[in-house]
Amino acid sequence: MSGLFITLEGIDGAGKSSHLAAISETLKASGRRVTLTREPGGTPLAEKLRTLVLNDAMDPLTEALLIFAARRDHLGQVIGPALARGEAVLCDRFTDATFAYQGAGRGFNLETLLLLEQLIQKNQGPEAASFRKPDLTLWFDLPPGVAAERLASARQPDRFEAQPQAFFERVAQGYAARAQEDPSRFARINAHQPPDAVWGEVLNALRQHRAVT
Repeated sequence: MSGLFITLEGIDGAGKSSHLAAISETLKASGRRVTLTREPGGTPLAEKLRTLVLNDAMDPLTEALLIFAARRDHLGQVIGPALARGEAVLCDRFTDATFAYQGAGRGFNLETLLLLEQLIQKNQGPEAASFRKPDLTLWFDLPPGVAAERLASARQPDRFEAQPQAFFERVAQGYAARAQEDPSRFARINAHQPPDAVWGEVLNALRQHRAVT
């Protein structure tokens, strides 16, 4: 099988991470080898940068640069090699999160993010002329007010989870804008329904994009 790059996106509290294991097992049942990873993170260096981004105060540009630095290492060390081996890469967040959180949420300049996206996601190695992006993005769409209620009973929040509801409303709008720009890649999952119904939409999206049989 050829490599397959699937990302999960959504505001904090949308429930995307709780579906990672089930998606991974479904992909494996279809005969795929799976690399399960996350952003920021996925490599020793990127995990160190993740800790800084989630916990240390910094301006939006510094935040964006650290996230893209982590992404560059992640692409070169994990995502690219796994796809070259023909594996399915299942990643909890990717660049859409940067445009939603740093762009829409923080109000950071979108043109700068576009420039960084093109620079960082240019493939390394023999396919250096091409651009690396997900084959399928599962967008777990949940009203920010509902997400806030879920987060209220969660663990000690990091500096993103602790943001006010207005921040997450902007983030949700950022995700909607990214989905509108690339509708063939995005599968919107209605996350405001019972878990079985959410999973049904996830499975249907995987089938429609021929990720599973």
